[in-house]
Amino acid sequence: MIDFFTHSFNTLSHGLLGYAVPFLFVLTIVVFFHELGHFLVARWAGVRVLTFSLGFGPELIGFNDRRGTRWKISAIPLGGYVKFFGDESEASTPSAQTLAAMTAEERAGSFHHKKVGPRAAIVAAGPIANFILGALIFAGMALYYGKPSTIARVDGVVADGAAAAAGFKVGDVVIQIDGKPIESFADMQRIVAMNAGSALAFQVKRDGTIVSLTATPALLERKDPFGNSHRLGVLGIEHKAQAGEASTAPVGIGEALKIGVEQVWFIITSTFKFLGSLFVGHGNPNEVSGVLGIAKMSGQAASAGFQFVINLCAVLSVSIGLLNLFPIPLLDGGHLMFYAAEVVRGRPLSDRTQEMGFRIGLGLVLMLMVFATYNDILRMAAS
Repeated sequence: MIDFFTHSFNTLSHGLLGYAVPFLFVLTIVVFFHELGHFLVARWAGVRVLTFSLGFGPELIGFNDRRGTRWKISAIPLGGYVKFFGDESEASTPSAQTLAAMTAEERAGSFHHKKVGPRAAIVAAGPIANFILGALIFAGMALYYGKPSTIARVDGVVADGAAAAAGFKVGDVVIQIDGKPIESFADMQRIVAMNAGSALAFQVKRDGTIVSLTATPALLERKDPFGNSHRLGVLGIEHKAQAGEASTAPVGIGEALKIGVEQVWFIITSTFKFLGSLFVGHGNPNEVSGVLGIAKMSGQAASAGFQFVINLCAVLSVSIGLLNLFPIPLLDGGHLMFYAAEVVRGRPLSDRTQEMGFRIGLGLVLMLMVFATYNDILRMAAS
């Protein structure tokens, strides 16, 4: 037992030292754009912004801008916040007593005295900024690197695999999956990987004719080049790229933006599929990662090259934006849920109800963090 904990400690210490810098780089970019979304829409709506903080806890360095906003970097670099005039805390919780004592001039700049529409726009702007950042990064990579294209040809069919059962043959070229055009073998792999256990409708070109096939990817555990285990859907198809077959086509700004939006949408839909698989018992909850897992991925991406760090930044930005939209009090989605209730009721929820909601939300977030961190420690100790 002592040896296990000694090995775990040494592994974590070595990993954390190697992953800290790329992790902070990625997280800072994602958090900055999230909070910048809140900040810009708040300024547009006439709300006074008291603080723009990267991190929590004691201030390390900061300055005041000409409108009185304190821009600062804080000691605990695991997030950030924008504090508005009228907020009692970083979670944007109000105090009825403080709000009631405000003058008319103060109310004009108070977040909580704005109508529900502007408040909802300010809250939603953070996750939306994350989606925009992700789309722009993916679009920029498409502009710089071009669009890879490798024909989705079947060069081999694994016996007893899902493809063999569905009737795939050597020489088939996949052109559509569930009505979505397939432009490369990577496109097919990406869709198949996220649809283990789900029947997919394929259209393949075979000897000049179009053939319709239905296949259900099997769930297998595979390791990536860094040794991380992933549970993915596989068909049992082999592909051997021939000399000169792989190509990269340049794209214009319009096509690049389209690619960026499609990538963001793919991450969102894939996340919901994963959550759905957890709900029905097919998914693996041990794949949920927390701060340590993200730090490890950041370090691994950094070792592979700057391109992979930027790609991780885009993926993480979209994921954090989506997570923040979940209807959990304390998150942005929880605030939007309260605002929806306010529209239906014609008045805000009581302070007591909102306070109870925030406490429940805090408990749920902490439970998720503990569970995810536990998974991270087990994975890192076993590596």
